[in-house]
Amino acid sequence: MVLMPDAFRITRSFAKTLRNARYEVRVDTSFRAVMQACAAPREGQDGTWITASMIDAYVRMHELGHAHSFETWIDGELTGGLYGMAVGRVFYGESMFTRVRDASKIALAHLVRHVRLHGFELIDCQMETGHLASLGAHAIPRDEFSACIAELVNSGPEPHRWETPAAAFEATP
Repeated sequence: MVLMPDAFRITRSFAKTLRNARYEVRVDTSFRAVMQACAAPREGQDGTWITASMIDAYVRMHELGHAHSFETWIDGELTGGLYGMAVGRVFYGESMFTRVRDASKIALAHLVRHVRLHGFELIDCQMETGHLASLGAHAIPRDEFSACIAELVNSGPEPHRWETPAAAFEATP
């Protein structure tokens, strides 16, 4: 399941949510907390692959500028977010969580805007879900995915910490 940044869909009602000044999106400010929230037990799941040692490994990748988090904050509280790895011009989404309606989707919209502005061409969503499909993601054959990766991973920015954008979200990411 992949999402091409230009294919991200924003419904009219979600665009209204994005223009709401009630939330704040931060980038790379609470990486460990985002991972810990993603590791929290979920209904219908027996466990998680996001163990303490996995969190430590990803935090190290974050410190080196490879792993990033997008965090939705409301009234000073972390309410949703996502994290993943940036390699070349590909962002590999690892996991996301939400505690408030649309909080993870807000973080995703800001990620899409960020990667689009910085020349990324592919977001690997990994999991095939109806939710991601409704946002513009689609499944592609493995050989097509491999060809995209081969082209995109060897170009793009050097690993670095990403900054929280200063501008408010506009009608389109």
